[in-house]
Amino acid sequence: MPPRRRSASGYRGVRQRPHGGFYAEIRSGDLRLSLGTYDTAHEAARAFDAAAWRLGRPARQMNFEDVQTLQQALDLAPPPRLNSAQDRAEHNALQRRLLVAQEDERIMAEWRRRHPEDVAYEQQYWASRHEEDTRRRREKRLDRRRRKALACAQADLVNAGGRSFFTEEDERWFDCWLSTSDDTNDDDDGADDWSDWD
Repeated sequence: MPPRRRSASGYRGVRQRPHGGFYAEIRSGDLRLSLGTYDTAHEAARAFDAAAWRLGRPARQMNFEDVQTLQQALDLAPPPRLNSAQDRAEHNALQRRLLVAQEDERIMAEWRRRHPEDVAYEQQYWASRHEEDTRRRREKRLDRRRRKALACAQADLVNAGGRSFFTEEDERWFDCWLSTSDDTNDDDDGADDWSDWD
C-alpha cells in the first residue's frame, strides 16, 4: 500500500481543529486510532511518529527522520493536551458569545425590515461622516505640504549661505521630512498619522 500523502498541516496524520489545536490520528486499514489533540502541529506529528513506531511502520511513513528507535520516538512525543474544566468553560463562553452574536444579527435584520427610514437615516449619517473625514484628511495633507515647503525653502536658503528665521532648535526643521503623499486610502479612519510616512 503506498504511503499516505501529507495533510494541509504539513505532517502525515495531523489535522488542524477549527477552534484551535491539532488532532493526530493513525490509520491501519479500516481502523482509526485517535492520538489526541495538541497545541502545535509539530507536537501532533511527534505523537504520530511514536504511534507509527509502535505499530511497526517503516521509516518512510514517519514525519521526522531524526528518530532511530521506538524509545526515542516516545521520548520526543508530548502528552496529549488535556481538556480541563477551564478549557470547557472557555469553550462554553465562546459558544454563548456566538449565540448572542447570531441573535443580535437576527434582531438587527428584523429592525431593518420594520424601520427602513431609520436605516436610510443611518446610511446618510455615515456617508456624511465619511465625507467629513475625507475633507479633514485632505486639509491635514495640505497643511503638511505647506509646512514642508516652508521648511525646505528655509533649508535651501541656509544651504545657499542665507539666514533662516528658524532658530537652530526650532522643531519646524523636522517638517522637511513630512510625507505629502496623495496615495492615502479614503476608506481609512485617519487615526494613525504615522501611516502617511514613507
